[in-house]
Amino acid sequence: MSIDVNLIRLSLARPAFTLDVDLALPMRGITALFGASGSGKTTLLRSVAGLERGRNGLVRIGAQVWQDDRRGIFLPAWQRPLGYVFQEASLFDHLDVRGNLEYGQRRSGRNESAMALDQAIDLLGIAALMQRRTSQLSGGERQRVAIARALATQPQLLLLDEPLASLDYARRQDILPWLERLRDELHIPMLYVTHAADEVARLADTLVVLDQGRVAACGPVAEVLARIDTPVVLGEDAGALLDGTVRERDARWHLARVGFAGGSLWLRDSGLDIGRRVRLRVLARDVSLATEEPHHTSVQNILPCVVQAVAPDGHPSQALVRLGVGESILLARITARSVDALKLAPGRPVWAQVKSVALIG
Repeated sequence: MSIDVNLIRLSLARPAFTLDVDLALPMRGITALFGASGSGKTTLLRSVAGLERGRNGLVRIGAQVWQDDRRGIFLPAWQRPLGYVFQEASLFDHLDVRGNLEYGQRRSGRNESAMALDQAIDLLGIAALMQRRTSQLSGGERQRVAIARALATQPQLLLLDEPLASLDYARRQDILPWLERLRDELHIPMLYVTHAADEVARLADTLVVLDQGRVAACGPVAEVLARIDTPVVLGEDAGALLDGTVRERDARWHLARVGFAGGSLWLRDSGLDIGRRVRLRVLARDVSLATEEPHHTSVQNILPCVVQAVAPDGHPSQALVRLGVGESILLARITARSVDALKLAPGRPVWAQVKSVALIG
């Protein structure tokens, strides 16, 4: 397995499972490891951490080599400068929040650790929790404290293994903005294991899709999610991500217009300032197609597009259509009969009717 300035390589054999990946990953932002249960996400994470040892592995972070089997190098987990956040917060119940954080601070053994701890407390908004016992914390608060404790060690890499999986919907929505803040303000690369498509869409900069221990797709999150040739990425959550800017607000109808490379979309006004950069998600099931510009319709967002590709969907009655909208991509899920009736093929100009769009970050 290997992590370099931009690299992770791993080959790990087990009796009933083989994990064999070779990846180049950025040293900033969140890389999401996504896939079905048993695809190898947690095994990969544990191997990066040194909790499992891959065969013929190489792990390199910048100039630091954590594992290189050809040279007989293998650093145990405690010697690797990383932070690990598990599904369950795993806090010390006999200590209050401050005691838990100071444990992480002492573990770093660095003079600057006090500054790192203060930054973690600020980034995760937990200053008011410092005197509380861990039993008095909500699930979301426990995970924020666990992340802060990991950051207090001044890691060069932060590993998060489904940190929201044990939380209900309301608690997940509470902690997601804090994870976005870490992504945007920290210069620490993060590997984030999840099987939730909404977390990928909202948080990830880079997406690695694992399938039966191998890499099915890897790249910038918007590009990977827009692929229609990778079955493990498809499903009910198939859709496109758009990076845009708030261009206009319609006070009368409580709407905002977000411009992106290729057009603009109206959506519910959530009070964001004009000029604010945002991320939009458009699900394939919310896009219909027409070969002539629609008129007299309730759909507010109608975009001229060009068909780039058509692929079968999970059920034989359905198809996915990849659309070029200027420099951006949309996906549409329609029936295979509609594909035939409209004679859809690469290069065909169409109109996309976007029935719903979500502001996710």
